[in-house]
Amino acid sequence: MSIIHREPVAAQPSRHLRAGDRQDTASRLLASAARKSYDPLVEVDWEAPIPEGLYGMTPEWCSLYGTELWERMTEEQRITLTKHEAASVAGTGIWFEMILMQMLLRDIYSHDPATPHVQFALNEIADECRHSTMFARSAQRFGIPSYRPKRWILNTARLFKSTASGSLAYGGTLFAEEILDMMQRDFMKDARVQPITRTVSKIHVLEEARHIKFAREETVRRVRSLSRSKLAYQRVVLGVTAYFVVTCLVNEQVYAAAGLDVEEAKEAARNNVHYQEMIREGCRKTVEFLDECGLIGGPSKALLRRAHII
Repeated sequence: MSIIHREPVAAQPSRHLRAGDRQDTASRLLASAARKSYDPLVEVDWEAPIPEGLYGMTPEWCSLYGTELWERMTEEQRITLTKHEAASVAGTGIWFEMILMQMLLRDIYSHDPATPHVQFALNEIADECRHSTMFARSAQRFGIPSYRPKRWILNTARLFKSTASGSLAYGGTLFAEEILDMMQRDFMKDARVQPITRTVSKIHVLEEARHIKFAREETVRRVRSLSRSKLAYQRVVLGVTAYFVVTCLVNEQVYAAAGLDVEEAKEAARNNVHYQEMIREGCRKTVEFLDECGLIGGPSKALLRRAHII
């Protein structure tokens, strides 16, 4: 993906990007939430039998799809791997949703709770609580352990979740939300995929659309006040955040669960051009948006390239 960078003056986003009135936007999103919100403990049939022969996720999103190793795998191994990769993606989703909830609470802590803006933020936190429970339960239903980022990544992320604010917090959120959104739009429409995965994906996509709208407008609104030095800092931290979100999607232990040699599978995934293209496409809208906001550039581009985001 080729990105043309325009150095912003006083960190102004492109004239094409507009943030609507904060309270009007929040009021519309609250009305949408009132019309279409779901309780996954009720909406998902958790007791339904698990059909044989269906993938845990769209196979084209699997980290080994298109490799020589994938061709050598049995169909049973492919199904097992996609179930475990789906659980790993869900685990990354839970991790970042926990970070997002803390950032949102800090962001609205001193704001008037009578305003639609604060009330929608609280509504989003409630959504994310349900989503995290839903993701955890979907892996549990398949009999798969909870996949989480490595402990050093979890500990390092404590600083980000405790300090990130403004366009940094909302921009980082978009990297996690929008790539999951792109993946799950495929999962929910794919008849080859397990019904539980499809239902979970549909609920998440429908509710996450509101969160993405909220995060995009707040990013545009907050980036306007950044100095050049703060903009440079946020570019670096956003690059690091995006790198770890994307590279944590697939826990290496999923390969062992499918009966594969972990080192061989990691090497195959690392060199998988198809998967790299899927990641770039999954991040494309986020990259284009943040680039127009002036939030992509500088040294962090090396990390984005390394993670195949650009």
